[in-house]
Amino acid sequence: MARAKISDVAKQAGLSVSTVNRVLNEPTKVREETIKAVLQAAEAVGFYGLGTIRSQVNARRPKYRFGFLLLQPTRTYYKILGAAIEAVTTNFEGSEIDAIIKYAEDLSPQSVAATLLELGRACQAVAVVAAVHPLVMQAVDTLQAEGVPVFGLISQLSATGNVNYVGLDNWKVGRTAAWAIANVCKKPGKVGILVGNHRFRCQEMNESGFRSYFREFAPDFTLLEPLATFETSAVAEEMTEKLVAEHPDLSGLFVAGGGISGVMTALRSSGSAGQVVTVGHQLMDNTRLGLLDGTLSLVINSPTEKFVSESILGMIKACQANEEQSRQTIVIPFEIFTRENI
Repeated sequence: MARAKISDVAKQAGLSVSTVNRVLNEPTKVREETIKAVLQAAEAVGFYGLGTIRSQVNARRPKYRFGFLLLQPTRTYYKILGAAIEAVTTNFEGSEIDAIIKYAEDLSPQSVAATLLELGRACQAVAVVAAVHPLVMQAVDTLQAEGVPVFGLISQLSATGNVNYVGLDNWKVGRTAAWAIANVCKKPGKVGILVGNHRFRCQEMNESGFRSYFREFAPDFTLLEPLATFETSAVAEEMTEKLVAEHPDLSGLFVAGGGISGVMTALRSSGSAGQVVTVGHQLMDNTRLGLLDGTLSLVINSPTEKFVSESILGMIKACQANEEQSRQTIVIPFEIFTRENI
């Protein structure tokens, strides 16, 4: 086959040869839409100057540096989330995104606040998973006062909406978990609640919605006081063992925070797997296995790629907005998984 020429590209794009020449030699005098049309045509005919046209398109793409502060990298979900951020930002359509991802090894408020400030001052916008604490909120307020948009990921940082948020409707998550336990349990009994940290607003909303459903529709169940797992599997395993040992009539368990692998280990070793209706978060390899073997009854999942894409779009919008524009609350619809639909 003969090598494609400029005239072939022009014909494919429905443009003149002179327009294609301008794209190659004087791209600043051509509209972005025209450059993209020429790129598509060049790809279709196999034009030898494809690399040059691609570089012109890339040069027109706005560039952003966004920071992400996630929880410990040893936790499976945050490994998945970090990998999704890298994948989505690498090929993000319309913009060039430089993603700086940091993991909070130390979850103390002092450490989180210091890392957040450092990250935010190196980026145009920053997103963070963090518990609400005066030191953390002081760092958030400082960055926003300096013109750096801050987004709370997964867990809201403010009840008043003055900090951007991307995540689930956590009150609905709690009510959905309660609906599952109330309807799957063969008879009323005691229901345990595990939270990672009482300062995570998402988990507080989970518990609030959870309790509201039982008050409204299933008052015969007895809801126990929540136990904190401190977002670790070891403590979650210990707390689950404690619940099973102290409450032989335990019929349900809602895992609103981290440590699901420890919960499943305790349920299996105690012989309670499949006997206690258990609801957890995020479909991962370990929770998928938990559903398959009956240890978990239901998993509430946030679609990771959509979650990341919506976060990036929100951060771009925040960078383009003026100060008078309101903060964003971006609610991602959640997914429900059981053994029968994975």
